[in-house]
Amino acid sequence: MLPLLKLGTLALKTLSKPVAGKLKQQASIHPRFRQFIIDIAQKNHQITTKMQRRIYGHATDVEIRPLNEEKAVQAAVDLFGEVFVFSVAVLALIFEVQRSARSEARKEEVRKQELEAVRQKNDGLAEEIELLKHRLEELEQMARGRGLTGILNLKNIINKENGKAEKTA
Repeated sequence: MLPLLKLGTLALKTLSKPVAGKLKQQASIHPRFRQFIIDIAQKNHQITTKMQRRIYGHATDVEIRPLNEEKAVQAAVDLFGEVFVFSVAVLALIFEVQRSARSEARKEEVRKQELEAVRQKNDGLAEEIELLKHRLEELEQMARGRGLTGILNLKNIINKENGKAEKTA
């Protein structure tokens, strides 16, 4: 999955370059759009400069010089390209997480079904064991009542019953 992710990221970066070029073209044609992206770039420049000053321990109350128009347009285009790539990467990540969750849910359902089948088989075997115990108790009671000769006669009776069952089958 990792090579596909790298390939996808590379493809997105490659696709973002024409998008950035188109934004530059639109900025030169439409004055309102140009002003909009310049304002975004100036605000981004102020925020990042203040953050850098705080990180490095410099004074943050000094005036920050604005970017010239061409640098502002280029900064805005770069920012939009990065936002585009980041957004697509986030969407790909969300898609992968959901796909993985669905796969795990299917596996869990199969495990539950297998566990239920084992439980049913176990219950069936437990019932069969109880039935056999009950029949053994009956045979033991019959044998006690008849004594030693009763046990031997019981074997003969069982053999005769089995013989009759074989003849009728």
